[in-house]
Amino acid sequence: MAVCEILNIQAEKVGEIELNDSVFNVEVNSGILHEVVCMQRANRRSGNACTKTRGEVSGGGAKPWRQKGTGRARSGSRTSPVWRGGGTVFGPKPRDYSYSMPKKVKRLALRMALSARNQEGNLVVVDKFELPEIKSKNFVQVMDTFNFDNCLIVTANTDDRMQLSSRNVVGFKVLPVEGLNVYDILKHSKLMLIQSSLAKIEERVLV
Repeated sequence: MAVCEILNIQAEKVGEIELNDSVFNVEVNSGILHEVVCMQRANRRSGNACTKTRGEVSGGGAKPWRQKGTGRARSGSRTSPVWRGGGTVFGPKPRDYSYSMPKKVKRLALRMALSARNQEGNLVVVDKFELPEIKSKNFVQVMDTFNFDNCLIVTANTDDRMQLSSRNVVGFKVLPVEGLNVYDILKHSKLMLIQSSLAKIEERVLV
């Protein structure tokens, strides 16, 4: 098992911990990561584009003019797609873009993403991250201590104080272990794990 330093929020070493090779030292396959990221992005699509068919456009109750004798082409409704203001033929309707992948593949991709950050040297383990109050300035000061300008912070449980302090700071995101995902790990160049979250991460990805 690889040994990783444990730091405090002053970026000072306070101990060491062994990282599970089955989670943080897996061979990375970019193809699997790509497939899982594509799935996540597709699942986030709203699919709200909508057009009206000739049956949904308002009006069209009366025949515009009589069938014969006018010299014009026959017409039965003002909602016809060939008329301005008429319905749309084969236009988009709200749809669901989401799809699923095997759970084993998703867990493997999560281990690969964690391993990628560890192998790059962009993974940091912090003993605890406690802010005295909800204030972005305090959060930014800690990130400046680590010289981070882009980072994903993973906590064992939902930390409202950290999430509220970081939500307006560009380039940073705080997630509990339950919300940890491949897309956010790869989107942020640095990964900070609170020590108490390590056991929960292993429990989640090694099921």
